[in-house]
Amino acid sequence: MRQRIWTTVAVLAACVAWCGSAARAAQGAESIYPPWSHGTNDPAVRRGLEFTVPEVDDLPDFHGNPCNARLTIFVGGNYYFAMAPLVAAFEKTHPELRGDIYYETIPPGLLVRQIVNGGTITVGNMTWSVRADVFAAGLRGVQAMIGRGYVLGPAVPYVTNDLTIMVPKGNPAHIASLADLARPGVRVVMPNPHFEGVARQIQGALVKAGGPSLEAAVYDTKVKNGETILTHIHHRQTPLFLMQGKADAGVTWKSEAMFQEQAGHPIAHVSIPSAQNVTAIYAAGVLKSAPHPRAAHAWIDFLKSPPALAIFARYGFAPYHR
Repeated sequence: MRQRIWTTVAVLAACVAWCGSAARAAQGAESIYPPWSHGTNDPAVRRGLEFTVPEVDDLPDFHGNPCNARLTIFVGGNYYFAMAPLVAAFEKTHPELRGDIYYETIPPGLLVRQIVNGGTITVGNMTWSVRADVFAAGLRGVQAMIGRGYVLGPAVPYVTNDLTIMVPKGNPAHIASLADLARPGVRVVMPNPHFEGVARQIQGALVKAGGPSLEAAVYDTKVKNGETILTHIHHRQTPLFLMQGKADAGVTWKSEAMFQEQAGHPIAHVSIPSAQNVTAIYAAGVLKSAPHPRAAHAWIDFLKSPPALAIFARYGFAPYHR
């Protein structure tokens, strides 16, 4: 009888331990899913029901309330993580706009499509329309929109950024250089050249590192054999796929890897030598059809200010100098 009791106790203890470890594992798995800002993008607009289900219903790249916003910013997602502190700092000097700023951080090419389509976008079963005041992306992308007549010139540059190789923490595939991305068996996750501007810079870096054959291996041969995954939104999918074990490496902007590391996610990065690297220049412009041009100009002026540059510096961005 006593033996049965102790056996039952042992089984119950094991079940409790297993359930606890399973719950912790589930919680840990959930923590890798966006939105990584955990709903803290702008407390002033978080009124009413809060409903966020990671991996199912989270809309991580759409921030604030698009209804009656008094400043709408379309910014390429390459610094989505810097936007919350930037907006908070901006609202300190423009308290009249507090809680009335809406911004999107999807890839620049997709933002261009949204602008051309009158500001209408569909995500899942939801469709909404919003007219942007500011378009912020790479300098060439902003200049292209000026040339097409959607953005007023001139483009205003403010910071620069470099590429890096993002890897899972511990770098299990032992990635040491861009050339390693072409190794057979190495699974790579890369931005899609069709709508992610960073892909063009990455292709240039691959050519610098190993000639056209290296670029073709990563962006052609490996795409065809399934060892390169092309993303739709690399600043979300690349780190997520690495943390899920779906890929061994991916090229991103250095700032994105730094953010993931600072957030405590199991991500690391491998530096790319300057001779093989590419520097991006970030710029912004006011939309010709901007509903709030004064607020738009105030935002762009703020991007060049010391408080804004200090926020950018946390993630490895450098001030733009002619």
